[in-house]
Amino acid sequence: MMDAMGIAKAVVLAVVEGATEFIPVSSTGHQLLVGHFIGFESPNNTFEVLIQLGAILAILAVYFRRLLGITLSLPNDPKARRFVLGILVAFLPAAIIGGLFSKYIKYYLFNPWIVCATLVAGGIVLLVLDETDLEVKKHDVFDFTLPMDFKIGLFQCIAMIPGVSRSGATIVGAMLMGADKRSATEFSFYLAIPTMAGAFAKDLLDNYKNLSPDDTGLIIIGFIVAFISAFIVVRTVLDYVASHGFRLFAWWRIIVGSLGFAGLIIFG
Repeated sequence: MMDAMGIAKAVVLAVVEGATEFIPVSSTGHQLLVGHFIGFESPNNTFEVLIQLGAILAILAVYFRRLLGITLSLPNDPKARRFVLGILVAFLPAAIIGGLFSKYIKYYLFNPWIVCATLVAGGIVLLVLDETDLEVKKHDVFDFTLPMDFKIGLFQCIAMIPGVSRSGATIVGAMLMGADKRSATEFSFYLAIPTMAGAFAKDLLDNYKNLSPDDTGLIIIGFIVAFISAFIVVRTVLDYVASHGFRLFAWWRIIVGSLGFAGLIIFG
């Protein structure tokens, strides 16, 4: 409902979306948990998906010059063409699986108990990864191979389980394929553009008839706030990950998941 309380809840969720979309903590999981405890509901979780457009535009704004350079160099630069093809190859598994099963995933898996479990489990995975001495073969996203891109795309599909984290799954996948932390995180940023745009388009197509004027107003507000929040995070997170790794995010996941379990047990 488009009242002061509804707007306040929408703003809170949009801040959460933008702040968590590009770090390995699961924006969808955080939105589901926060929405559950503050009593925010949207038809088929449409609000949570559609405000991701703000986060997409934040990536485009931060990487505008680089993306423009890649676009302009496509006719003459084989490396640029291979990079763009690699992003599309990595996007393909999620496009197929999401297109076929998104309604079932929302119906069966968008559950706060599942979110808490995957948050904790994912935090443990990140802790183990941070302590593992992996062989690094790739330091530049332009040097990733097409088979490597496709395997990263398969890892991204795991993130359809809320709480897993799209960025976390792709970063872990890239590092297991030999990427360093910085290039793995940067590739995750680029891959987010077609993945989130596809999810936005599909959800809008499936649910636009069910949106009321109040829903649309809240989505616009959420879009703007998510853009601002994501813009700030994207400009800082890459350097942080390259310097400090994932320990902070791992413990954040474990703490939030544990507190979520406690809240569900006490408050339901």
